[in-house]
Amino acid sequence: MSIRDYFVEGINAGWQAIDASKLVADRALEADVAIVGSGAGGGIAAEILTKAGLKVVLIEEGPLKTSSDFKMLESDAYPQLYQESAARKTKDKAINILQGRSVGGSTTVNWTSCFRTPSTTLAHWQREFGLADLTDAGLSPWFDAVDRRLGIHEWDQNPNANNDLLRQAGLKLGIPVGTIRRNVRGCWNLGYCGVACPTNAKQSMLVTTIPAALAAGATLVHHLRAEKLVLEKGRAVALECVAMTPDGIHPTVYRVKVRAKHFVLAGGAIGTPALLLRSAAPDPHKLLGRRTFLHPTVVSAALMPQPVKGYAGAPQSIYSDHFLDNVPVGGPIGFKLEVPPIHPVLFGTTLQGFGETHRHLMHEFANTHALLALLRDGFHPDSPGGSVQLRDDGTPVLDYPITDFVWDGVKRSWLAMAEMQFAVGAKRVYSVHEQCNGYATLDEARAGIEALPLKNQLARVVSAHVMGGCGMAADEKRGITDTWGRYRQLDNVTVCDGSLFPTSVGANPQQSIYGLAARNASRLAEELSKQPAPALA
Repeated sequence: MSIRDYFVEGINAGWQAIDASKLVADRALEADVAIVGSGAGGGIAAEILTKAGLKVVLIEEGPLKTSSDFKMLESDAYPQLYQESAARKTKDKAINILQGRSVGGSTTVNWTSCFRTPSTTLAHWQREFGLADLTDAGLSPWFDAVDRRLGIHEWDQNPNANNDLLRQAGLKLGIPVGTIRRNVRGCWNLGYCGVACPTNAKQSMLVTTIPAALAAGATLVHHLRAEKLVLEKGRAVALECVAMTPDGIHPTVYRVKVRAKHFVLAGGAIGTPALLLRSAAPDPHKLLGRRTFLHPTVVSAALMPQPVKGYAGAPQSIYSDHFLDNVPVGGPIGFKLEVPPIHPVLFGTTLQGFGETHRHLMHEFANTHALLALLRDGFHPDSPGGSVQLRDDGTPVLDYPITDFVWDGVKRSWLAMAEMQFAVGAKRVYSVHEQCNGYATLDEARAGIEALPLKNQLARVVSAHVMGGCGMAADEKRGITDTWGRYRQLDNVTVCDGSLFPTSVGANPQQSIYGLAARNASRLAEELSKQPAPALA
């Protein structure tokens, strides 16, 4: 069966897509709106603003890779489609961060899990940050719109064995579980979402909003790094960019200057604060890049007596919020339970051990079940998140110290996951920690987990969710942006990505970004075009 490549068809039909790695001279571009970043926020904004009749230039540091390029291979996907070849780490190397870096951003490589912003999170934002208009009722129309646009619906096929073990454990222990909603249409249930969808079933920005924007007249420039905004008298007058080499690693000698009436920053919660820091953006209350959150995530692996084949089938379809719902906001850190896909490179680089120990664990690859605990950071004074900083060469790094408050959640989540895995017949459970040799019983796990030293590099901590750094608040002393994403100190700069969140979301943030971006970009479109904003197609 032949799979359509929308970009090959579109470019042949006249779409404006510029590969900056092929430039042989400097360029200058002009637009009504320049959008930096083509992920969840930038993609949604691009469609809405272009269809409002505005001239839009969409800038992406990563490459343009499409369905023709996706071969379901980790060796291709990680260096091509992820920041720092899927090896981006926090400053102290304690947390590995998975972030997309290609046209479509993280939406091209995420696992399709869609959750609306939890009511408890919105209530906390209203109470602590004065965001009175961010309510369930106020956001619901925007979430409904992105549901329709991106095919978001509850997964209606049977969960794969890896996810079904979480469902079975919940039933046995009386722990509520739910079915995850996914942004897919005509999904083949392959299970390789994390290395990009070869069938165009995943309704990422790559196959939805960006093609729609290009068909309506937008210009895409990929392999182009946004270096800094040129600021004059409280406004951005231009964006200075540098072309990247084809591998996306090194800058070339060629530069592109983009002049625009308005600038939308959607480079992600590390990239957007970094761009503003490089631009020396006004920051009177020293908020820029601060309170950046990750959902620090830890793993429990279980050796099952039967094959699990966690690489096959939808990667995430079952979840449990039991350990969020039963922890009061402001109390001990809560955590969400989900299931990750299990592919050889991701599995091998996350597991503990080396030599014979690691070989043994890899030998049990097909029979391994895995659980994730996503810790909800940012809701307690002892969980302040981290800060985006700049290296000497101007590239960003996230400083995220893991506090004792967070470590306590790590320990509790390991124990909860071990109990669930033993409940469904695990022969041995491994908290993913360098000094864990596995536990044969729940009592052994209780004693062993209690004894594990909670230190950087020993406990394997990962994250695929970066939020904050340009947080919203009603008071400018608490938030550098307002509820519409406007950067308070710059008249024509709007932030439109997960860096707006004043805490972590407490759920996979993809749909929270979509909904807020649709809301804010629609208002911006009306302001700039002086006419009603178009609906998402």
